[in-house]
Amino acid sequence: MDVLWASRLQFAVAAFFHFLFVPLTLGLSLLTAIYETIYVKTGDEDYKRAARFWGRLFLINFALGVVTGITLEFQFGTNWRYYSEYVGDIFGSLLAIEATLAFFLESTFIAVWAFGWNRLSPKVHCLAIWLTALASNISALWILIANGWMQHPVGYVIRNGRAELQDFAAVVFNKFAWLEFLHTVPAAYVLSGFFVLGVSAWHLLRKNEVEFFRKSFRVAAVWTAVFSLFLFVEGHLHGTEVAHTQPTKLAAMEALWETEKGAPWTLFAIPDEKNERNLFEIKIPKLLSLLAFHSTEAEVKGLKAFPPEERPPVNLTFWSFRIMVGLGLWFVLLSLWAFKNRENPLQSPRMLKALIFTLPLPYIAIEAGWMVAEVGRQPWIVYGLMKTAEAVSPLSPVQVTVTLLAFVVFYAVLGVIDFWLLAHYARKGPEPVKA
Repeated sequence: MDVLWASRLQFAVAAFFHFLFVPLTLGLSLLTAIYETIYVKTGDEDYKRAARFWGRLFLINFALGVVTGITLEFQFGTNWRYYSEYVGDIFGSLLAIEATLAFFLESTFIAVWAFGWNRLSPKVHCLAIWLTALASNISALWILIANGWMQHPVGYVIRNGRAELQDFAAVVFNKFAWLEFLHTVPAAYVLSGFFVLGVSAWHLLRKNEVEFFRKSFRVAAVWTAVFSLFLFVEGHLHGTEVAHTQPTKLAAMEALWETEKGAPWTLFAIPDEKNERNLFEIKIPKLLSLLAFHSTEAEVKGLKAFPPEERPPVNLTFWSFRIMVGLGLWFVLLSLWAFKNRENPLQSPRMLKALIFTLPLPYIAIEAGWMVAEVGRQPWIVYGLMKTAEAVSPLSPVQVTVTLLAFVVFYAVLGVIDFWLLAHYARKGPEPVKA
């Protein structure tokens, strides 16, 4: 394994593991804030208990997410030296804003919230969790603006052999970045919603704290249905932007080899990358042109229109996209089912069982989405500007392989601890009502 592949694999392990924690943090912080707000407005103690119960799970997940995020950012300096040198003027400024504006705000108010029970007034305490949730989502915004710039670089000028910032507003208001934010963060909300629904369903089937979990379920059912539908619509808008800015990614997502007018949408295929064809395929005529360019006769470039060295891995991109979309359709249907039964979820045991079995699926869908975004961008680390092979640090393969193995062991231990704690406290349920 050469240093490039070892470094790519190390970053992939860190990024995909980190993203197991981020989505739940983003959504559960807001859901906790909603539960506490209902308590402040109504005085219903069940919603105070809900804020404490779901907030505890949020804190566990947040702690592990911070640890994995720190190691991820350090890799830009250790493994991707030439990337940092070439685009650090732009990329570094965005990460600096994220750290100073969002992370410190989040870290401060999460402590205020965690230790402020019965020490602050209910309204001030509620404000603390809202500020925590807001900071978490602002942090995600700046990171996704940075990633969006890598996907579609704007607002820069090449000077002195490096990319330097020329138009900060163009970078911040990059359309691709905002569509990525509006796709990634609502996906996190969907994952969090199904987490609350799944845990609630588990307790409801066992008749544990029925009224408490019915109330948690009702709020999460509305939340999840709204964001599942939003995500489905926004996904189409995001896809059309990919068609315009990253045509190689679109071609890989659809395993489209030949440039076609009135291109079909591939429902199913077995891509054969070696021979530049599909061994088997089921297509819907002209639908890809319509979805991507809003015209049944629009031309869509195929993979053969690009040099082989500038094509992303087709199979990985193609199947990841279908996993994401297929699960997204299931989430819409299941969330609407939950929304329909939100007032009395016990009347539909089959729905409750489906929600329990669906608990891991949003994690798979969201990781598949990142696979499409990051693998589909290859061989570019900054699309059209800098290739991944040009960005890697001059390290020995042994150095990177050893640290890769250390990361895998370290992350595996953290993952076991996190998921054990989440499962333990989720099964334990809320604190009992005080006499």
